[in-house]
Amino acid sequence: MSPTPTVIFGAFDRHNFGDLLIAQVVARMLPGRDRLFAGLAARAPHGDSGPETVALPRIAAFARGRAVNVIHAGGELLTCNAWEAAVMLAPPQCVRALIAAEAEWLRGARAWAQQHVGVASLAPYVLSKAALPGVRVKHLAFNAVGGVDLDARAAQLGADVLAALQSADTISVRERQTQALLAQRGIEARLIPDPAAMTAVLFGATIRRHAANFALREVFHAFPRGYAAVQFSADFGDDTTLDTLAVQLERVARVHELGIALFRAGAAPWHDDLGVYERLAARLHAARVRVFASLNVWDICALIAASRVYCGSSLHGRIVAMAYALPRINISRPDHACGESKHAAYVQTWEAAGLAGVVHVENLADSVAHTLMADRARLRETASALARRYRMEFESAMGKP
Repeated sequence: MSPTPTVIFGAFDRHNFGDLLIAQVVARMLPGRDRLFAGLAARAPHGDSGPETVALPRIAAFARGRAVNVIHAGGELLTCNAWEAAVMLAPPQCVRALIAAEAEWLRGARAWAQQHVGVASLAPYVLSKAALPGVRVKHLAFNAVGGVDLDARAAQLGADVLAALQSADTISVRERQTQALLAQRGIEARLIPDPAAMTAVLFGATIRRHAANFALREVFHAFPRGYAAVQFSADFGDDTTLDTLAVQLERVARVHELGIALFRAGAAPWHDDLGVYERLAARLHAARVRVFASLNVWDICALIAASRVYCGSSLHGRIVAMAYALPRINISRPDHACGESKHAAYVQTWEAAGLAGVVHVENLADSVAHTLMADRARLRETASALARRYRMEFESAMGKP
């Protein structure tokens, strides 16, 4: 009997490093399937190794009357509302108008969501079986999803999430905080690492090939003693925060003889901004910094994998560093609570005690010094254990035809 056709659904309809990566992981974990990548918007290949993606109405054409499995690939899907999704999916010329439309969205959320993202739900990346009219869903799965601040979101969004989860056949979450929040609502979810824990195991050869690309060779040549792979989102872009980052990174470079390789983990609105990176680079000693321009998923993985330490606001940057048993730190703005983020929840669930978790930017240099002293054997044990755990849980829940 041939495997059931499978729709892999998620937020890989825009450029976000983590979402594009987990789409590829889930696809590789389902060999031999007739499969389709779907999101809220269609997305053609961009040369970034992300999947070609269709919008929801195309799923019926793919199914052709057959029953299909639908798998939510993972990520912080449970708390992304329709307005946020619309902004992140918008072409650059439409972003400001959509941001300005927040009041309109709040007045008529469901109708607004239907018009702008094609689903009359406040949580459009959380599909129920009823959200796909004309499609027979054999198995609806949520794979390693997150929703750390679900309690802080609108009650209507929470109700939409709960209704969709109640229609699911399999639910797994990637950290204990979301697991506990769902348990309070009567939803039992398995605990599984993020799919990106499989990066080195599944795509090691691909990533090694990309390490030979010109963009990577230039970084290796510039920093023969090694470098820190550094990333941060656009909301770190005020002058005060950039000044603080510059002071901290200069210390890191000087004390540990490291270069600073700045890279983007997302080019969609509200993600990373190349102009902000260039403003930081202008504050640093020119010989100590390079802005890595490539947005290719495997180039980014290769940059992280060859680094001596990862420092960034991207959770998936950390998880790839974990997969390669590298020292890692997540950074937070001074006005954000370090212990209340999805990063902190993931660290508390899967990291060994004593490893650096989430730190404010003013503590970055001291934290790098600490994390570079981490026991490498322990880091390798964590990487292996998480990959084994993910494979076992995924195959148990979704590896059947």
